[in-house]
Amino acid sequence: MNRTAKTLLVLALVGVVAMAFRVSWNALRDVARAIGADDTGATLYPFVVDGLMALALIAALVLTEPAARKFALGVLAAYTLASLVLNYVHGLVPELHGGSADWGRLADWDPANYALVLLATSLPVGSIYFGSDLVAKILHHRPDTRSSDATDGQKTTEININRSMPDLEESPDAPVETSVESVADPIPLPVPVPVELPAPVEPLPVVAAVAAESAKPRRATGRVPAAARASRPTRTAAQLLDEARSVTADWTDDQLTADGIRKAVRTSAEKARGLRDTLKSERADNAVTDSRQDDTVAVA
Repeated sequence: MNRTAKTLLVLALVGVVAMAFRVSWNALRDVARAIGADDTGATLYPFVVDGLMALALIAALVLTEPAARKFALGVLAAYTLASLVLNYVHGLVPELHGGSADWGRLADWDPANYALVLLATSLPVGSIYFGSDLVAKILHHRPDTRSSDATDGQKTTEININRSMPDLEESPDAPVETSVESVADPIPLPVPVPVELPAPVEPLPVVAAVAAESAKPRRATGRVPAAARASRPTRTAAQLLDEARSVTADWTDDQLTADGIRKAVRTSAEKARGLRDTLKSERADNAVTDSRQDDTVAVA
């Protein structure tokens, strides 16, 4: 359907809706007068009911969320049913046409009259509430762009596939006709001509390349890999003890601490504590031995 036909269809639909609204407007105006509305209120009453129906229909078309669309369709159905009931009552009560009906009287049976008056008077209040809610939902609505992007991508893929398929004018099963002359007289191939290659370029010395690379400052990249670390021979406990003895030979007892030993022999804190205890024990034993020798010499 072209644009002109669509425009005519929309204009025809607008005309039908306008005429239907005019018919419903007459009935709703008389009902509004019967429930106590003045002339201005009775004139605007049809816009409250049928106007909200149009707003709910637009909201149902715009909103994409299932809950919001369901709410808009529910409002549309409720106000459509209410307008139908009031138009039906207007057709059953002739007194409403000429304005001779009793004030607040829409039916002879009291329960039905109470229900109809409640319905007619609650529609404006419901229009304020439901209309405001629908407008808020429309203003805060965010269209789902993911589905549109997926649809556009699918259309682009289909277009590219269609463009990539060649239009075959002949059937692929048709036999290919070959010329006898082309087979009998083949085209001679060109004789390959030797091409002299340029002399190879001597590579730069490795020392110069390493110097050029080392001249550039390198940024810290994190931990140094284990392969690039300087290897240190693993010392045994006896070697550590000997090295600690030689280092702390002239240390006082106050200087003989685990932290000092750790820094002097470059070992872990746990091993440094063990070395400290061993050295202190040796010094205590040496002190006891020396005191005994002094006592023996004194007795002699």
